[in-house]
Amino acid sequence: MELNNYKDLIEINDEVNCEYEIIEILKKYPKDTVLFTNVKDHKIPVISGICNTRDKIAKSINCKKDEILQNIIAATENPKKVENYENLDDYETSDADLNQLPILKHYKKDGGKYITAGVVFARDPETGVQNGSIHRMIVKDSTTLGIRLVPRNLYTYFHKAEELNKDLDITICIGMDPAILLASTCSIPIDADEMEVANAFKNGELPLLNCDLSDLKVPKADIILEGKIIAGERSKEGPFVDLTDTYDVIRDEPVIKLSKMHLKKDAYYHAIIPAGFEHKLLQGLPQEPRIYEHVKNTVPTVQNVALTEGGCCWLHAVVQIVKQTQGDGKNVLMAALSAHPSLKHCVVVDEDIDLFDAEDVEYAIATRVKGDEDLMVVSGARGSSLDPKALPDGTTCKIAVDATKDLKHPEKFDRVSFTEF
Repeated sequence: MELNNYKDLIEINDEVNCEYEIIEILKKYPKDTVLFTNVKDHKIPVISGICNTRDKIAKSINCKKDEILQNIIAATENPKKVENYENLDDYETSDADLNQLPILKHYKKDGGKYITAGVVFARDPETGVQNGSIHRMIVKDSTTLGIRLVPRNLYTYFHKAEELNKDLDITICIGMDPAILLASTCSIPIDADEMEVANAFKNGELPLLNCDLSDLKVPKADIILEGKIIAGERSKEGPFVDLTDTYDVIRDEPVIKLSKMHLKKDAYYHAIIPAGFEHKLLQGLPQEPRIYEHVKNTVPTVQNVALTEGGCCWLHAVVQIVKQTQGDGKNVLMAALSAHPSLKHCVVVDEDIDLFDAEDVEYAIATRVKGDEDLMVVSGARGSSLDPKALPDGTTCKIAVDATKDLKHPEKFDRVSFTEF
């Protein structure tokens, strides 16, 4: 991990403990990059906050904050095959031992210590297509993890392997470029490879490493763990603090058995705070293009979409449009709610509103909304299981707010400070 990319790095040199103490300090620096150089009982430093703002993520893919969405669309629609492969020659290889890693325990009710920034790589047992995705993993012992799998690609791969009565080869990478982390969270077809998206972010210059125990190809990372998800085996996973800063439930989840560990010289352990800005942005940003494309089919003048940090980058969205007809706002709102079923509240604004600025969005609501005309309430809709207010099956009430100008009297809404200078 290149620390030169983080000019405002906050370095903590006092001795700190992996259990609770590091998380308490990180909560004081929610949007900073923080390095802990003196972790009790560990030689490897802990780093957090490498992609906890849109500006940091934008820098990693060489664009501006308001261009992230279009860059994700471009990379997912035009992935680049990786042509540069290397071996693990620059790594120190040993038997897997999780005790060597400064894995954090975040809160007192947590089920245990959790790896939160690990990208898991695996291949479809039938097609051979490789997938990379971030998963939370609870430490069971020095070589065993429990992994939370939701019904997406890795879940599908593992269940295919189980049907064949086989374990699934996996590699876990910790400590990587934010662009690779972003690519691993992108919504792409099951027969596509996230590392080809990462290679597009990197202009075709991304190298991958050949793993020792499988045919998996993984990006350079500070820490690389090789093992298998074991067919037919489950263990308790949780409690764990999820995206909404509330506890998720305990479940029986698959088990990983690790065999080898590869450590880069001067490795850093990357820790993502549960419900922190890194967690929110990495989970939410890749959903913004899906909303954008769906809305674009309805109102082609859509400018941008943001799943807001205050809405956990999951439950709240702001959509920016160039309004051409009086009904555009409501059509956009209906399209956005259907594009991202977890969405609970959505606001549509004009092009003169900064959708990344909560004060500016509030200004639009204050000056361009009349409740009996501009609010849409949808009762009994399917929402997010992450929403503490939703019913157990995810049913909730959705509210959509048309905070665009009234085209019958557009002059009433001109912002003088924007137009007079």
